Amino acid sequence: DDTNIDYPVLQGADNVLYVNADVYGEYSLSGSIFLDYRCAGDFSDAYSLLYGHHMDGGAMFGDLANFLDGTYFEAHKTGTLYLADKTYAIELFACMAVDAYDGKVFHPGALSETETAELLDYIEAKATQYRDIGVTQDDRIIGLSTCSSAATNGRTVVYGRLIQKDFTQQGGENETL
Repeated sequence: DDTNIDYPVLQGADNVLYVNADVYGEYSLSGSIFLDYRCAGDFSDAYSLLYGHHMDGGAMFGDLANFLDGTYFEAHKTGTLYLADKTYAIELFACMAVDAYDGKVFHPGALSETETAELLDYIEAKATQYRDIGVTQDDRIIGLSTCSSAATNGRTVVYGRLIQKDFTQQGGENETL
């Protein structure tokens, strides 16, 4: 919320297709926001990871670098993920500056409870910014990753907890887990 991040999410058979392709599959230098191919397309995995280019002016995932600043991080605590059949609130809890080859960060998907707990401990220990919102290994985690200009293989990753929203027929909104 309150960022320039507002894009459709795609998923390919690998993590290369949408690096330089738009939503129509046409060449685009800015690429698309895409879900790691190892993740379930319905975001039901313990850890789902999105990728997007760091573009000037906050385009694509350019605004993720702002989360490295404590004041910005504290002012931006939420987001929303819309799927065709459900909506998730995102409660942001961490921002990390990592290497592109970090095996803990870049190994998403259907993790066991133990692997998820280890990931959460790792995030808390290594985070540049962190807020304790009570995330546990039973929660679904989403990561948003982009390149960092600080290092050749540098990446900025922002983490959130997904909370499914339940929309009743009366139009009310309730949280469900």
